Amino acid sequence: MQYFSFTRQQPSVLLIARILLMLLFVIFGYQKLIHFGGTVDYMKALGTPLPTVGALIAVVLEFFAGLAIMLGFFTRPIAIIMAIYTLATAIIGHPFWSISGAAQMAAEINFYKNISIIGGLLLLSVTGAGPYSLDKK
Repeated sequence: MQYFSFTRQQPSVLLIARILLMLLFVIFGYQKLIHFGGTVDYMKALGTPLPTVGALIAVVLEFFAGLAIMLGFFTRPIAIIMAIYTLATAIIGHPFWSISGAAQMAAEINFYKNISIIGGLLLLSVTGAGPYSLDKK
């Protein structure tokens, strides 16, 4: 007797996965949006060329693209774009190979967290958003 069917639960699981995968981006993208000046200052501190443009890209991708994936809107292409963005932020924002001490451990954890998120985004780019999405409407 089968009590749980992955096939039957797949639409719900895809919806939950999209929401959970993007929650981090939406929360911090919103913070970047409402504190845009501080985001620009942070980009300057990282040595980002064109820090205002970098901050704008971060807000658009984290908040707006994150919401789009949560809603299942253009999920596959946005997931690929977000995977590339997440790789770039891992390399730029968490360069554990160039620091030492406690900061190195924190940066290494965040770097590999980003790599794991990329895996989820790539998987989403293959599976699509599922039936509970704007893509299916």
